[in-house]
Amino acid sequence: MKRIAVVGTGYVGLVTGTCFAETGNQVVCVDIDEAKVERMRNGEVPIFEPHLDVVFERNIKANRISFTTNLKEAIDGAEIIFLALPTPPGEDGAADLSYVLDVAGKIGEMITEYKVIVDKSTVPVGTADKVDAKIKENATVDFAVVSNPEFLREGFAIDDFLNPDRVVIGTTDDRAVQIMTELYRPFIKVGHPLIVMDEKSAELTKYAANSFLATKITFMNEIANFCEIVGADVDKVREGIGSDSRIGHKFLNPGIGFGGSCFPKDVTALLKNGKDVGYDFDIIQSVLDVNDRQKVVLVEKIKNYFGDLTGMQFALWGLAFKPDTDDIREASALYIIKALTLAGAKVVAFDPEAMENVQSEIGDFATFALGQYEALEGCDALLIATEWKAFVNPDFSRMKKLLKNPIIFDGRNIYGLDDMEGKGFYYNSIGRKTVIPKN
Repeated sequence: MKRIAVVGTGYVGLVTGTCFAETGNQVVCVDIDEAKVERMRNGEVPIFEPHLDVVFERNIKANRISFTTNLKEAIDGAEIIFLALPTPPGEDGAADLSYVLDVAGKIGEMITEYKVIVDKSTVPVGTADKVDAKIKENATVDFAVVSNPEFLREGFAIDDFLNPDRVVIGTTDDRAVQIMTELYRPFIKVGHPLIVMDEKSAELTKYAANSFLATKITFMNEIANFCEIVGADVDKVREGIGSDSRIGHKFLNPGIGFGGSCFPKDVTALLKNGKDVGYDFDIIQSVLDVNDRQKVVLVEKIKNYFGDLTGMQFALWGLAFKPDTDDIREASALYIIKALTLAGAKVVAFDPEAMENVQSEIGDFATFALGQYEALEGCDALLIATEWKAFVNPDFSRMKKLLKNPIIFDGRNIYGLDDMEGKGFYYNSIGRKTVIPKN
């Protein structure tokens, strides 16, 4: 059993603290938001993540996880201190380390014995050195700074944490390696590797992994766009190349671009990290450029079909950047809504979890329906931006009655072409032939 402090209770911090408590550790989570801390003390999970509420409640009842706004109270009894703080991108794309370094300075003033301070936030190469230097400004005892990047997928975070593909530990401190190995033993005893490396390599591993996956997505989107021009079927191409063991099937689904809290931020930060040391990531720049265009490719399809969109109204299913989350950061739906509004159209949107977040972000740009079918009434066409399970097997007969026109623009390819040919819909998806109903 380890005594752990987790500083920051955002997505990464709360999942980290809850999962370490689940494996028998004593965890104290720290946050400056008093109202949020009080909610968590009362058993309320402040974020939407499947299965988190069950694990969270179980560990509160077992008294293995607690919450405070007092940093010193949290770290005094902790052997390991995780920093899970925001690192938002600045205007130039660089990760803002002010939150991390501010807490690091305070930790230096407070520690009275050896501690392992772990960067859990996604941070640029060289951050561990900066955290180390900041703590040393005030510390009078030995400590170690470790880079331990997270590889959590929103919607699957609990399983990803408890059953990781790998655990990366970045440190040159032998004592810290031993402590972190003991901490992660429950996760790696079933064959998942724990990989120890230096701090800079660990920091770059996270950026490189996300940038590679973003590149894979973007490459497939470009192939899909080319398929539409030459008359190929991206589903067949995807099956053909995904069967190659060197490529694999994951992250080959074409669509309307990637979003979320990780890929856009991390890819941009790696690009800026490179520029800071005089290196230009040409591939990374292309990935970002293509992704920006892909986010609004449905709008171009709609304009090509209808022409002038002034006064038209479109239903939009899906607002979150992916299903099973309420995260709307860099979601393609937001870009679609703004582009249609600027073109003179109105948007009626529905999402099972993300509508409240969108209302706060761009409420004036759209109206919000109580359900997926209510969003369709009187609209000229349906747009699909998120592949929620509730959208996969809808009542097509009901949809035809509610829409002005039986038209679907699908940004996630959730329907089969053969199936749509018999439904009587005009169906335009990504990288596949357009289904045109027979008269």
